[in-house]
Amino acid sequence: MKRIVVLSILIFFAMICACQKQDSTAEAQLAQRKAELETREKALDEREKALAEKEKMIARFRAVPSDLQARKPAVDPEQAKAERERRIEQLPPELQALIRDRSLLNTRTTEKSRGTEDRAAELKRRLEEARTKKMGAIASPNADTFDTQPTSSSPSPTPE
Repeated sequence: MKRIVVLSILIFFAMICACQKQDSTAEAQLAQRKAELETREKALDEREKALAEKEKMIARFRAVPSDLQARKPAVDPEQAKAERERRIEQLPPELQALIRDRSLLNTRTTEKSRGTEDRAAELKRRLEEARTKKMGAIASPNADTFDTQPTSSSPSPTPE
């Protein structure tokens, strides 16, 4: 009888110890999850603050050009040109010649760029024609001839 009582008391204490062990493990896991959640919340708060600062900077940046436009009156191109000419006239003659030569250079550069644009447009047109021709040949594969070279007006030599 003593053995049964002692045995049941030992089992009872073993169960209590096992439950306490499980509780401490669960508490440790809960504490770890809580710590992870807090670090995530801190990171999220930092991101929100950074985003808010970025939005403020963008708002300031957008506000600055309008402020500058309000400060500067609109410049008339004719006035600007007259002002430029007046400043050039105040310079020594050697510098005036250099500035005027520079303006001639600008007109030449403009003419050259127009020629380049014309050549580019011509090249683009030719490429488009070649692509159209190739697509037509692909679309009708049973065609008798497929010209890759321009046709010549002279007859081909034949033996007689």
